[in-house]
Amino acid sequence: MGRPVGALRRLRRLLFRDSDGSHYEKRVDARGREGEPVCIDDEIPFEIPESWVWVRMSTLCDFGRCVNIEYDAVAPGTWNLDLEDLEKDSGRILQKKRKRADEKGSTKHVFSAGMVLYSKLRPYLNKVAIADKNGVCTSEILPLAFNGVTPEFAQIVLMAPLFVDYAKAHSYGVKMPRLGTVDGANFLVSIPPIPEQQRIVEAITNFWVFTNQQ
Repeated sequence: MGRPVGALRRLRRLLFRDSDGSHYEKRVDARGREGEPVCIDDEIPFEIPESWVWVRMSTLCDFGRCVNIEYDAVAPGTWNLDLEDLEKDSGRILQKKRKRADEKGSTKHVFSAGMVLYSKLRPYLNKVAIADKNGVCTSEILPLAFNGVTPEFAQIVLMAPLFVDYAKAHSYGVKMPRLGTVDGANFLVSIPPIPEQQRIVEAITNFWVFTNQQ
């Protein structure tokens, strides 16, 4: 997860609220050079507490940047995650299939335990999970390693109506809509301090447990 405190301090420099009450962003070019602050008031969806920060998804993770591997090179017995293995709207992994020795397949994305697995295909299905082991997955799933937030909080962000609606509005393709890398990376996320992230995760987890027991 990196160094969350230092990460949030750095992020606060990029998106900030000035003395005039407006929100500004310092854009960084390909060489890492910061430009003049740009007002982004029209992009801010709601107000947040002073201890929170607004950040782009791209500053929390390399959205869409994946490590690929040909399926022939994947060792037998490796966890191979497909879209149908993820339950919609719940964050649950329904099954863990393993690669057979004689099995063929297409190019896969490699993921590690602790990564958030986000399905970019048909984002309205809301398929997001946290990997508890290493494995490979279909290229329709993006393995995301987050900085500055816990994997559990990142999962909540990606499954929240705000991001789901954003993903649906910014998807391309009619029959098989997908969220593009640039648009996904550009999404604005409101981030609380780590202790508050943990409280939010605990509250939502308890709510889901209570709801599923009814």
